[in-house]
Amino acid sequence: MRSYRSLFRTPEFTPFLLSFAAFAAAQTIGGLALATLVYGATGSPFLSAVSMVGPQLAQLLGGAFLLSTADRLPPRAILTCLALAFAACTAVLALPGLPVWAVFGVILLQGLVASLGGGVRGGLLNEILTKDGYVLGRSVYNMLWGLTQMAGFATGGVLLTLLTPGTCLLLAAALYLVAALVTRVGLTARPARSSGRPSVSATWRSNALLWSSRPRRLAYLGLCVPNGLIVGSDSLYVSYAPEAAGMLYACGALGMFVGDMAVGRLVPPAVRPRLATPLRLLLAVPYLFFFLQPGVALSAVAVTAASVGFAASLVLQERLLSLTPDDLTGQALGLHATGMTAMQGIGTVIAGTLAQLTSPATAMTLMAGASVTVTLTLATLDRREERKPAVRRPGTPAPTARR
Repeated sequence: MRSYRSLFRTPEFTPFLLSFAAFAAAQTIGGLALATLVYGATGSPFLSAVSMVGPQLAQLLGGAFLLSTADRLPPRAILTCLALAFAACTAVLALPGLPVWAVFGVILLQGLVASLGGGVRGGLLNEILTKDGYVLGRSVYNMLWGLTQMAGFATGGVLLTLLTPGTCLLLAAALYLVAALVTRVGLTARPARSSGRPSVSATWRSNALLWSSRPRRLAYLGLCVPNGLIVGSDSLYVSYAPEAAGMLYACGALGMFVGDMAVGRLVPPAVRPRLATPLRLLLAVPYLFFFLQPGVALSAVAVTAASVGFAASLVLQERLLSLTPDDLTGQALGLHATGMTAMQGIGTVIAGTLAQLTSPATAMTLMAGASVTVTLTLATLDRREERKPAVRRPGTPAPTARR
């Protein structure tokens, strides 16, 4: 599958994207409205920021306890219930006079529920598309997420000048209901990918199984660590160039869009596996020049070029899926999403600490140097793994090579 025309002719792909777009728009508008509401009630920038990223942080708990659900329940049912749960929680957050402790309790619940979303959607996309269409489809999914975020924040900002935060939260709840309706009507009922009941012990067993394979471990580390370190650099735009931070974030979104489109649509499948290391290096190397404290124009060029490297995730996700049994694809992708979220949070904390001790420019350079070091180390370990001869018992046939 090498064209967008054939991709959008695939049954269920369009409703899959539409339901995700409605969900993402609701998440963006609702998050901005909630942060505004919390700041107005508390006057605390810290609590306002935590309210906006709280569900992402809470996903770590969900990843540890709930991920087995991604493969052990029907995907359409999970996604429909996920959207309905978010609609209900967002409506509760819109209640006037809700105590701050109750707000953060609802945020924790949202994060636990949201931990299922990445794995379920990734596994379902892998079922909707043919194997040769996953990377192209995932690139469109990523581009849609970036565009929806930009449009959602812009729309949310306008709405907050016209309406109260509570009203904006109710609009977000309505968008979640739209996502649930499109999911229920537009997608086919599919059975669970794996048998057995979801449980904490099942989550731990499957996570341990996924992590037990050295090639999969290297894929997970490649997906999460270089990416997370550079997101830490991204978090310093405001302190590096307060007057141009918005433009730098927009340039980053543009670079990600170009990278996803190029890797998903233009790069031949035979070439993609060789791009994992170059793209991860591209993600970090332009930030090394921030030590020279370039002006806004050169910074924008560097950020745009570096953000193209985020497309490495497409290549590494394809590798991860090739190494994962079909009945664990949902949990495998959910574990990736959880690990990536965790590493991005850790990278942001490290970068902020370094900037406090040195300067934003120096911190961005150090984070980029760490990302390059990790990428080169993982590339060396990957080469050793590829050269390692297969171990088999006497009398058994040699295994078939698997890409």
